[in-house]
Amino acid sequence: MKIEALHIGMKVRHPQYGVGTVRTISDATADIQFDDGKRTIAPEPSGVEPAEAQAAVRGLEMPLAQLVQQTVDATIHSLGLARPDSVVEQLGVRWHKGKAVLHPADPALQTKEVPLEVFFHKIVMVRNNLRVLEQKINAHEKLSDGEKVEMQQYITRCYGSLTTFNLLFKEKEDQF
Repeated sequence: MKIEALHIGMKVRHPQYGVGTVRTISDATADIQFDDGKRTIAPEPSGVEPAEAQAAVRGLEMPLAQLVQQTVDATIHSLGLARPDSVVEQLGVRWHKGKAVLHPADPALQTKEVPLEVFFHKIVMVRNNLRVLEQKINAHEKLSDGEKVEMQQYITRCYGSLTTFNLLFKEKEDQF
């Protein structure tokens, strides 16, 4: 590994000393903190390699920040996770600025009011977390098909219980 490829804080693997963290870098050597102490090593002849996955982007035709933002947006979308500002857009117009009011049977107790935007956001987060759970169950390598089906049935029942809140959604395809 060339000295130019190192950066401070990088995890590296040495054939003899194991995994360490780069502390300082000079022209030809690097100080690396291993479990048994700090050592000054010339990375190229010593066989030091990155201990973490590395990525190289060649021929990038857009700013890195834009690439990262598009990657994050695609990940959020594929996981079914909504950004908080987009959640309220899914709320039916007639419910905007509304409140959910809970009156206890005991008049001595205080009534609880929750803005519908907050209530709706929590319902959407439950839906999104159920979707993520569903994906994790489907991708789990140690569960048998029978166990996956059984767990899927519980998730389906949860969705069924949440259909009560379908009236809050603006679009039918966003409902449970």
